Amino acid sequence: MSRVSFPSHPLLLGFDQLERLVERTARAGADGYPPFNIEHRGPHAFRITLAVAGFCEDDLSITVENRQLLVRGAQTEAEDERVFLHRGIAARQFQRVFALAEGVEVSAARLENGLLHIDLQRPEPEPHVQSIPILRG
Repeated sequence: MSRVSFPSHPLLLGFDQLERLVERTARAGADGYPPFNIEHRGPHAFRITLAVAGFCEDDLSITVENRQLLVRGAQTEAEDERVFLHRGIAARQFQRVFALAEGVEVSAARLENGLLHIDLQRPEPEPHVQSIPILRG
């Protein structure tokens, strides 16, 4: 008996990109920096919160490209002559990628107390029933 993989199951039509999406998401989530939370805030609302201590608004960018939410951070190094005895606060660049389902949109983003909150909203789906006529052949 042969085993059929999920995306190539004969009853799942048009899901051929699902396997690539899962692989890409697994690779993107391998790095643990910056840490983040994802909250379910209602039937059609979510919030992503990233811990971005030390970053200001100008150091961060949020974009949506091809149903992917990209959060990038790059701190500008100060030109002063600081000498660190210990440097435990990360100042490295990062990029976090989140795959968005069809129809999910970013409704707001706010930086507060070192936490970047990104609110996502999906409009309530409308029931869709389509009747297909049968042509005589």
